Amino acid sequence: MRTRVEHDTLGEVHVDQTKFWGAQTQRSLENFPIGQEMIPERLIYAFVMLKRSAAIVNGRLGRLTEEKVEAIKQACDYVLNQKEQVIEHFPLVVWQTGSGTQTNMNINEVLAYIGNSILKEKNASETLHPNDDLNRSQSSNDTFPTAMHVASVLALEEELLPAMSNMEATLAELSQQYQDLIKIGRTHLQDATPLTFGQEVSGWQHMLEKMKQMILEDLTYLRELAIGGTAVGTGLNADPSFGYEVAVELSNLTETTFCSAANKFHALTSHDQLVRAHGTLKALAADLMKIANDIRWLASGPRAGIGEIELPANEPGSSIMPGKVNPTQAEALTMVTVQVMGNDTTIGIAASQGQFQLNVFKPVIAYNFLQSVRLLSDAMRSFTDRCLIGLKANEEKMTDYLNASLMLVTALTPHLGYEQTAKIVKKAYHEGTTLKQAAIALGMLTASEFDQLVDPKRMI
Repeated sequence: MRTRVEHDTLGEVHVDQTKFWGAQTQRSLENFPIGQEMIPERLIYAFVMLKRSAAIVNGRLGRLTEEKVEAIKQACDYVLNQKEQVIEHFPLVVWQTGSGTQTNMNINEVLAYIGNSILKEKNASETLHPNDDLNRSQSSNDTFPTAMHVASVLALEEELLPAMSNMEATLAELSQQYQDLIKIGRTHLQDATPLTFGQEVSGWQHMLEKMKQMILEDLTYLRELAIGGTAVGTGLNADPSFGYEVAVELSNLTETTFCSAANKFHALTSHDQLVRAHGTLKALAADLMKIANDIRWLASGPRAGIGEIELPANEPGSSIMPGKVNPTQAEALTMVTVQVMGNDTTIGIAASQGQFQLNVFKPVIAYNFLQSVRLLSDAMRSFTDRCLIGLKANEEKMTDYLNASLMLVTALTPHLGYEQTAKIVKKAYHEGTTLKQAAIALGMLTASEFDQLVDPKRMI
């Protein structure tokens, strides 16, 4: 491997000549050979957007020359437009300094390298320095949490909310399709009073509708950015307007709204906004677990289970049992939900570690938050496309269960009282007869009276 010599305040470092990074990135690679969990790409690109916006503002404030600003902008645009080609130059793992300093410097070094290549082509006299220019008016302590919020907002808006809307629309179609199909309800895994299959599905649909409203509210808090606080929240080495101006530039660049956090001391040391937002993701995971479990219970069988619905046969379900089809999309979705619940525990504990002016668990918070968004988005899209769209009700089975249910007797309690009605249920159950036969045998109702009172259409 051919190398070039880079240097930082600790001395010289040899770097692979084909890589764009500098000394501090190389030191991080050597000092943190821990795991395979990489800094998320979305966080890297959020950082690049931040550096572009910061350069523009620094230029406007007279802190960077026009030539340097233009080189930084072009370097940022190159990274954002050539993602697949340049991602190899951002090689750092999550398990590094808790402030994310090495990642901030990795971004600075790569952008400086690209920017200097651009300046060299122009025969410019100036060069970019990773700290003095790319990190001008900034600190890792305010840039990393800013990038966390930018990445989280964009992930929620671009990935999660569209996936939720698609799943909700599919459930709405199912609910409408089966709004008149009456079936037996179940509580405690036991028979209950009837409802329509459309009503049952509408409960799932409303879960997603409610979760969307909660996420939109969470976004309000995630739009607040720490940039401008620099090292400890005082804004040392930054113009007082820097945070506000960068938030405006980021809003223009991303075409969504960001604002400068009112209290930078809070923004550096607390991640309660991410904790709250991920709490909503955990609630969404709980709802998705319930939906997936309901569906695989209802599809159980096909002959020795409930069998009220049929799922698409996407692949053979068994390596030994021919013809077996399993609810694999439900299984994948439920595995995702438990991962998200675990991520929530990690984020909650990590966010509690904000000693004094800085929380130093930022990379693991960002990694888990963005993983949850990605997994939930992917899993919902897959579940919708490969399960919900092809889901069909077994109307004959639903009708058979409805007619055989003992809980239809509930309609009689206003007329006969709870205890008298219970006698009908017990007699029908122990003697294996219908409710109607038991009621007539006990002399409580005539056949016509029973038919008039026990009408499932009037019970939904």
